[in-house]
Amino acid sequence: MSQRAPNILLITADDMGGDTPGCFGGPPGVTPNIDRLAAEGMTFGRAHVPIAICMPSRSAIMTGRWPHRSGAEGFEPIKDGVPVVTRLLRDAGYLAGILGKVEHLQPVGAFGWDFVVGKRKLGLGRDPRAYGEASAQFMRRAAAAERPWFLMANAHDPHRPFSGSRAEQARWTADERARYPPPSKVFGPDDDVTVPGFLPSLPGVVEEYREYLSSSRRCDDVVGAVLRALDHSGAADDTLVVFLSDNGIAVPFAKANCYLQSTQTPLIIRWPGVTRAGSRETEAFVSTLDLLPTCCDAARMPLPDGLDGRTLVPLLRGEPDHGREAVFTVFHETPPQDRYEMRCRQDARIGYIWNPWSDGERVYRAQHMGGLSWPAMVEAAAENAQLAERTDFYLHRVPEELYDFQRDPHSLNDVATDPAYRQELARVRQQLLGWMADTGDPLLAAYRDFLQRTPCSLPSRPRPGNTPVTAGASSTMNAGVSAGSRIVP
Repeated sequence: MSQRAPNILLITADDMGGDTPGCFGGPPGVTPNIDRLAAEGMTFGRAHVPIAICMPSRSAIMTGRWPHRSGAEGFEPIKDGVPVVTRLLRDAGYLAGILGKVEHLQPVGAFGWDFVVGKRKLGLGRDPRAYGEASAQFMRRAAAAERPWFLMANAHDPHRPFSGSRAEQARWTADERARYPPPSKVFGPDDDVTVPGFLPSLPGVVEEYREYLSSSRRCDDVVGAVLRALDHSGAADDTLVVFLSDNGIAVPFAKANCYLQSTQTPLIIRWPGVTRAGSRETEAFVSTLDLLPTCCDAARMPLPDGLDGRTLVPLLRGEPDHGREAVFTVFHETPPQDRYEMRCRQDARIGYIWNPWSDGERVYRAQHMGGLSWPAMVEAAAENAQLAERTDFYLHRVPEELYDFQRDPHSLNDVATDPAYRQELARVRQQLLGWMADTGDPLLAAYRDFLQRTPCSLPSRPRPGNTPVTAGASSTMNAGVSAGSRIVP
C-alpha cells in the first residue's frame, strides 16, 4: 500500500437483507463475490442503516447526518449547505464518480460528480458487464489525471421486480429485459430454500424468496465485475472498498420499517494494510452514518462540523472503540410521501420501537406489500389465527413495541406490556428520549407527552387478544418462539 490517501470504492446493493450474503449466514451459493470480499476484509455483524428506505438511506451515507438533520427524510433533496462526502473529497483532489441510482441523491448538482453513468446505460442497473466497463473507464480516467478517486457503484438488484417474476414481465418490455442478462445462478423450484424467520413459510413467500435470491445473485455478479475492474486497474492495493445494502428486503416486516431485519446491513470493508483478512467485528454497533467520517479519516482530511457519525478506523485497525453498545434508527415516509413516523433503539438484547402514527385505525401501506409474499400471508390468515393476528398487526401496529432478541431473534413476540420487562422498557424509553433530545428530533415534544401519558407501570396501550402457541400448533408462525409465548410481531 502506498503512502498517498487511498482510493475509495463504495459498492451498494439495493434492498438486500443483512443476512443474505453467505458471509453473514445466508443461503449457500448466492453471493460468491461478496463472500470473497469478506474473506479479504472485515465484516460488521451489527451494522445498521439509519433509515430503511433507499433515498434517505443513501443521503445519510453521503452526509453523515440523520435524515431530520440533512433534510432528506424521504424522497426530498438534502438542505442547502449540508456537506457531502464527494464535495469534501473533491476539495482534497479526488475524482468522484457514480454508477446507477444517480437520481436517489438529490439535488444531483450538490454532489459534484465528475463521472456519471445512469441505469439505462447499465442494463436498467442489472448488467454486470456494463458496470465492469464503466468502472474501468472511470479508473483509467483517474489514473491519467494522477488523482485519487471515489466511486459509488450502485447495483439496482435485488430491488423489485425480482428476477423471473411476473412483475418483471409486466414492468418491462421484451426489448428492455434484453438489456440485461439473467443471474449467473437462478434459484428455482428444485432449490431448497428457507425463508427468513420473520416471514411465514408459505408457498407464495417461498417462491418470491427464490426470485429475490436470483436477483441477489445478479447483484453479486455486479460486485464481481466492479472488483475485477479494480484488480485490472492495478489500484486494488491502494483502494479502500466498502460494500453494504441500503436497507432490508422489500417484503413485509423488513424494508420501510424499524425492525432488526429492516435496518441491518451486510457491511464489509477491505482496506489493504489496515484491515486483517477475514476479520469479524461482532460486538460493536455501527451505522452507515459512520462512513463519511471514515472516508475523511482515511483521506487524512478534517471532519466537517455537524456530523452524527464517527470514524470506523479504530475498529478497522482492530482497536477497541467504546460507546458502541446500541444503535438508533428512524423512519419517516414511504415514496408516495405517506408519513409513518417510527423511532427505534436496539442493543444486543432489546429492540424498542415507538410508532406515533399508530392509533388503532390508521392503516400502514407500502410498495413492498405488492408481489407474492403479502397476498400469500393475507390469504393464509383466513384460516390461521396466529397469522391473522400478525397481518392485522402489520397494518395497524401499536404505539410501542419491545423485543427480546435473545429469546426471539426474529421479533415475533412483542413484550412491551409484559410486567417482566417493565424495567427494560423504562430504560430504553429514557435512552431514546435522550437521543431525540441530543439530535433535535422534531418529535421530541410528542414523545415526552406520550411518556407522561403512558407510565411504565401501566399497559402502554390496549391490544388484541393474543393466541398462545401450544404444543402441536401450526408451525407457520411459531418457528423460533417457545411454546407458551404469545406471537404478536
